Amino acid sequence: MAEGKIIKALSGFYYVKSNDTIFQCRGRGVFRKNNITPLVGDNVVFTAENDREGYIMEIKERENELVRPPIANVDQAILIFSAKDPEFSPHLLDRFLVIIESYQIKPIIVITKIDLANSDELLNIKQYAKAYEKIGYDVLLTSSKNEIGLEDIYPLLENKITVFAGQSGVGKSSLLNALQPELNLETKAISKHLGRGKHTTRHVELLEIGNGLVADTPGFSSLDFSNIEAEELTYCYPEMKERFANCKFRGCLHDKEPHCAIKEAVETGEIEEFRYNHYLLFLKEIQQRKPRY
Repeated sequence: MAEGKIIKALSGFYYVKSNDTIFQCRGRGVFRKNNITPLVGDNVVFTAENDREGYIMEIKERENELVRPPIANVDQAILIFSAKDPEFSPHLLDRFLVIIESYQIKPIIVITKIDLANSDELLNIKQYAKAYEKIGYDVLLTSSKNEIGLEDIYPLLENKITVFAGQSGVGKSSLLNALQPELNLETKAISKHLGRGKHTTRHVELLEIGNGLVADTPGFSSLDFSNIEAEELTYCYPEMKERFANCKFRGCLHDKEPHCAIKEAVETGEIEEFRYNHYLLFLKEIQQRKPRY
């Protein structure tokens, strides 16, 4: 039997790359019986019936796995947000960051379409970028059209599995095309009526860019915190995680409790107020969701 990595899943087939050959494989029936789904990014053991087809026999232990997009063994996530069309949304970005942090995957923020922003809008974007950099996040400002900032992305991809994710219409496929023109991925203009883009990516696939593998993933219209409990939310905010031990009360949720180190840090400007406000919104959302049985 041979070993390889699933680089694409489509219509019940799993495309496994082993050395320089790609095999079209099906999963064993026991996977379905045990409710196990092979994922893009999985390292697998497979049998080759010939030089192009085979069956996946075993899935190696995963480092991590995401549900949306369905992918495993991710090293980092590049979160793509646009400066304009659609408008930059710190609230949505923080939702993405919380989700990625909950899986202990390193996030990198890339803001695209800066060529569309006027001087005031660009100044506002740069202020947000500075706030996220203060927390410790890498933030890149780019333009696929004008090829601005692309050279800073290539080194980040070296020898890693990177998931590209973000709101629909922000230019994920355009950015990938700019990084590697021969990909020729389909792109569509944003809908002026809906204020968002159409999904141009229909499946998850690992693409070779430089010496790394990049997953172009279907866009998202919503994200929830189904895998995060209220007391875990603090750990998804790096600037809160490093301070919450100083809260007076154990299990402090940084909401109504007195002598809270997080609220004090917000008052002194050490923690950005917009980040804290989003935290409170997310906390309320988690607390109000229906119990899981």
